[in-house]
Amino acid sequence: MSDIVLLAERKTKTIYREGNKVVKRFNENYSKADVLNEALNQARVEESNLHIAKILAVTTINNQWSIELEYVEGRTLQQLMDENPDKIDEYLEMFVNIQIEMHKQVCPRLGKLKDKYRRKLALLDIDPSTKYDLYTKLDAMPKHTKLCHGDFNPSNIIVQEDGTPVILDWSHATQGNASSDAAYAYLDFLLQGKKDIAKKYIKLFSKKTNTALQYVQSWISLVSAVKLLKATEEEKEILMKFIQVVEY
Repeated sequence: MSDIVLLAERKTKTIYREGNKVVKRFNENYSKADVLNEALNQARVEESNLHIAKILAVTTINNQWSIELEYVEGRTLQQLMDENPDKIDEYLEMFVNIQIEMHKQVCPRLGKLKDKYRRKLALLDIDPSTKYDLYTKLDAMPKHTKLCHGDFNPSNIIVQEDGTPVILDWSHATQGNASSDAAYAYLDFLLQGKKDIAKKYIKLFSKKTNTALQYVQSWISLVSAVKLLKATEEEKEILMKFIQVVEY
């Protein structure tokens, strides 16, 4: 039997390597529908031209649902950033280039980002007027069908030895507006206390995609609202400030 190597532990799942595969094992009370939806999302993205870790199996182990994936050798882009702070501009350039290539893809069988955001907004326990403003803002956003990751950050990118990037974790994938993904990445940097990197990133994305910075920023309040559902108390305080600001 192959040696088992623990890769990560989360509140709802454990991720470990077993030989040439990675097993994502969910807690017993984790929703079967959510597991199967994650696997389905991943399978649909496999039909694109991107390099991703392919699904090998979806099964149960001791009454716990598990997704088995290909193991990808390499280091995460986050590890490279942490180990080489002097190369942060180079790595941000790589990060944005990967994101742009991802947004060129179309996966027509994925769920719509706007539909997902409407469901998330409905769950928010916030002032009704603020919620109404968020719904109105979401409805006014242009409808796009670009592949959106939903949790695009440097930890979800493995850089192989030959430099090939492999994108991980497609559980939140939708088809929608690329600027929502950019706003999500910006907020991730910000919530980690990396304000300077967050600013560099969003300006670089805007420049390389020829997208008005104000347009990318216009998604921040909506993404903040979605992130609010799983945020810590400290994060909620930051996110609420963005939600209550209509324009930037």
